[in-house]
Amino acid sequence: MARTGFVGRDALGQYDLGADHPLSPLTRELAVGLIRAYGLLDRPDVELIDPEPISDALIEEVHDPAYVAMVKRYADNPMEATSLDAMAWGLAAWGDTPPFAGMHEAASDVCSASVTAALAVWNGQVDQVFCPGGGLHHALKAKANGFCTYNDPAIAIQAMLDAGAERIAYVDVDVHHGDGTQFLFYDDPRVLTCSVHESGKFLFPGTGDISERGEGEGLGTAINIPLPPYSGSGPYLRAVTEVIVPAVTAFAPQVLVTQNGVDPHHQDPLAHLQVTMDAFPTLWATLRSLARDAAGGRWVALGGGGYNVDVLPRAWALLFADMVGADLADELPQSWHAQAQERTGRSLTPALMQEAPFAIDQPERERADDEANAVVDAAKAEFGVS
Repeated sequence: MARTGFVGRDALGQYDLGADHPLSPLTRELAVGLIRAYGLLDRPDVELIDPEPISDALIEEVHDPAYVAMVKRYADNPMEATSLDAMAWGLAAWGDTPPFAGMHEAASDVCSASVTAALAVWNGQVDQVFCPGGGLHHALKAKANGFCTYNDPAIAIQAMLDAGAERIAYVDVDVHHGDGTQFLFYDDPRVLTCSVHESGKFLFPGTGDISERGEGEGLGTAINIPLPPYSGSGPYLRAVTEVIVPAVTAFAPQVLVTQNGVDPHHQDPLAHLQVTMDAFPTLWATLRSLARDAAGGRWVALGGGGYNVDVLPRAWALLFADMVGADLADELPQSWHAQAQERTGRSLTPALMQEAPFAIDQPERERADDEANAVVDAAKAEFGVS
């Protein structure tokens, strides 16, 4: 049985962009709470791992030191973020990643959790690990972006490269393109980045076309499958199983890193894909099998997007259950459900796999699936997989 680690018992910790911000620490905290309520953290084959602090020097291997200095500046005095200078760094008070007091320390803590998780796998402490606070994949080399201050997936990958790794595959299943992580390794042949997402023609961040393939020595090490709005579970899972799985297998990585955003779900308020809850167990099992077959079982599973509090905890409970080989009762633990409803102030689904109705009609969904399947076929041809 695989040795499984869990890092970050408070998920995002102090990384809090504001009470009305979509990236809610509470949603992630409730996900950890549901995993705990199912008893998954009490299993003898699960090791709870406390994050180890990382240095600014490691962050500055990925991010421009001048940018890190500006994060510290605005974290010390968020009121300065009303200047045009702050906008240039992606840190404007009115932007999607507004600074807050202690932002550098909080973002560093997220990175610490992801680095600790990655090194626990790389050093052989565990075979696989889940770090639900990680996955802030949009941060660029010198700019905050898409709720993300520092790019913890990239920093975790860099830590493993520094420790001697030579081939790492990164798979991003978030509904938004994993732009930051891709571009930070765009010319590095040691890192394969794969992303299935809603097309940038319709959704932030506007990147992730099939034509983005890497550059220089890294040419051919970026793979993207951009799906049209309203694509459902079928094309989404095909993109993973028929494009990403063979590409990663051919790359033969020493470790697999995944960003496990659940915002492709049709109830997510920030996107338009129509993936259903029953797709997630298939997705998680596919990623686990990929780690086993392509990377000797070495799997670093990070968190990611997901902005519906009624979806993310259930989807990530399914993820961790798959990692440890547990079957979960469909009825959610009553104590967790009652507490979650009290804390969110809303009625939540009482069953793990219960599905809400779609907001669009069946013919429109079928048209979108036809278009999406054509994209998957085009990606298979482009990347030479079969």
